[in-house]
Amino acid sequence: MNLDSLYSELTIPTKAKLALIVLDGLGDLAIVGQGEITPLEAARTPNLDAFVAQGCAQGRMIPVAQGITPGSGPGHLALFGYDPIEYQVGRGVIEALGLGVQLKAGDVAARANFCSLDPKGIIIDRRAGRISTDVCEELCGILSRGIKRAGPKGSEVEVIIQPGKEHRFVVVFRGEGLAGPLSSTDPNREGQPIAIAKPENEKSVAQVKTAKIVADFYKRALPLLAKHPRANGFLMRGIAHQPRIPLFQDRYQLKAACLAVYPMYKGLAQLVGMTKIEGPKTIAEQFERYLAEYDNYDFFFIHYKYTDKAGEDGNFEAKKKAIEDFDAALPILLRKKPDVIAITGDHSTPCAVKGHSWHPQPVLVHSALSGSDKLERFTETGSNMGSLGVFKAKYLIRLMQANARMFDKFGA
Repeated sequence: MNLDSLYSELTIPTKAKLALIVLDGLGDLAIVGQGEITPLEAARTPNLDAFVAQGCAQGRMIPVAQGITPGSGPGHLALFGYDPIEYQVGRGVIEALGLGVQLKAGDVAARANFCSLDPKGIIIDRRAGRISTDVCEELCGILSRGIKRAGPKGSEVEVIIQPGKEHRFVVVFRGEGLAGPLSSTDPNREGQPIAIAKPENEKSVAQVKTAKIVADFYKRALPLLAKHPRANGFLMRGIAHQPRIPLFQDRYQLKAACLAVYPMYKGLAQLVGMTKIEGPKTIAEQFERYLAEYDNYDFFFIHYKYTDKAGEDGNFEAKKKAIEDFDAALPILLRKKPDVIAITGDHSTPCAVKGHSWHPQPVLVHSALSGSDKLERFTETGSNMGSLGVFKAKYLIRLMQANARMFDKFGA
């Protein structure tokens, strides 16, 4: 019997309410000679401090494995209790689902973002200055009208383009004999040309075919964008097809809802069968909607993006403010405090790194049975001293279930 089967065998359905609050990229680093404090430690968080004083257990979580830097997909799948090494999902699939694209069997999806190219085709801004959503929609319209199908003559496939937020969009290729994954066309740094998408398995006929289609799509699309002053190119990541994955409710006996603003996180939730709740745009609105939906679901996944965004920009003050804005809205959620609440990040995004990192993210768990670590605040330093220790993120959901008294005793 494997461990997941054992958990399933021990599961006892209850009427408990569980909430997972994810401050994306929350973890950070205190660096000697550079302030020696993190945004979480610097932020003024009176509401979170008061909540910690009610009794919480704290610790740190490893998103994937020691030293591995996760993308948002693996980071969140681990939080949902799925081993991110076993369940590898292309970012394009996640983003497409989040934007409401109804994927069919055999579809290959890619997460794309507009970028800026110099006259020689060298990337000078990977995010095209974070163009507005309106501009993104306009450019996606140009691509959609200009390219209905792509691929070598005789094996063309349908192309579906869906705009997202700011510089982001999704491309879906629909036709016979397609498969991923393909390598990214994003070199992950400026000063390089757009990379060529290559099949992960050179012996896969379907992957080779899909790579040729992606190359043809670029050939047709780039001339349509050439005259735009900022977004005259685009990069594609997570080029893959949708995998089979067990549903959250079947796995945990919990009816789950997702409250997220950005499409990718809605897509991740939808991938495992959570209900996507649309409408809220701010963390306060997300918490208000949680109150309205409280009786309809057992588990709530609430995602907050702006800590990660500031960390990627290397903006300490913006990340600190994002944490303070979250704190200001927290009392709304606590009007109907769930039986178990976990607050954490999907990974660390240190300002010094300006990107995701391998450093364990802090985590807090509160329930009637969580115990109290007698810490005054929720910080990286405090979490290092917490009773939860350091553990893999894939076990957080099991720890939440245990705090909800959802497991029978194991053995005699």
